[in-house]
Amino acid sequence: MEWYYYLLIVLVGVFAGFLNTLAGSGSIISLAMLMFMGLPANVANGTNRIAIILQNMVGVSSFKKQKVFSFKEGIWLALPAIVGSVLGASLAVEINEEMMQKTIGALLIFLFLIVLYKPDAWVKGQAGLVRSKPSIVQVVIFFFIGVYGGFIQAGVGFFLLSGLVLGAGYDLVKANAIKALIILLYTLFALIVFIMNDQVDYKIGFILAIGNMIGAYIAANFAVSWGAKFVRYILLAVIIFASLKFLGVYEMLGLLAS
Repeated sequence: MEWYYYLLIVLVGVFAGFLNTLAGSGSIISLAMLMFMGLPANVANGTNRIAIILQNMVGVSSFKKQKVFSFKEGIWLALPAIVGSVLGASLAVEINEEMMQKTIGALLIFLFLIVLYKPDAWVKGQAGLVRSKPSIVQVVIFFFIGVYGGFIQAGVGFFLLSGLVLGAGYDLVKANAIKALIILLYTLFALIVFIMNDQVDYKIGFILAIGNMIGAYIAANFAVSWGAKFVRYILLAVIIFASLKFLGVYEMLGLLAS
């Protein structure tokens, strides 16, 4: 692999880590990049988990130093997510390469619609309005969020933020911090499943993690609101381009043209 590919991996990691820590969906970019570089979809899915773990270690540490949250605030919601993530990762490793690409493509279109309608703005307007103790409903919700996160990871931040703000009543700052803790804990277990099935490229994973950690540190310590709109447009473009690729649209157009 040429040296500039390593640089590209780090730069994409910075952007992905920044997005993941502030809201979510950064894994859409890193996952698409890994697959465009030639990694099989299942391996790209597993490899991305190394970066996610190290990124969230930095994010959790930064939020904790700023006294944004305490560990006990997130641990009870993390437990059902951990159980769900093991199930989700087990499903992911069993899907064949072609089916995984199609699944990712379909999920990316779904996430395109989520990003398009600015769920973060809607959730922000509900922050602090809901105050409830952990319930059976919340346990079920976070279990299924864990299943999704273990299966694909990309976009799980939106679902976690919604659950933490709308379901648990946390403000966005604290919700982002607890989100990082939950993802860190369940991804550790999901990664074990991918490792056991030999679906992790350690070298690329740790290189990507360097960028993710830098992005997480920047996001956890600085608010860069002026760039939010630009980042959203870039994200939308990446999602639609990648989804068309993974759904095989470009190949279909090539066949029609020939």
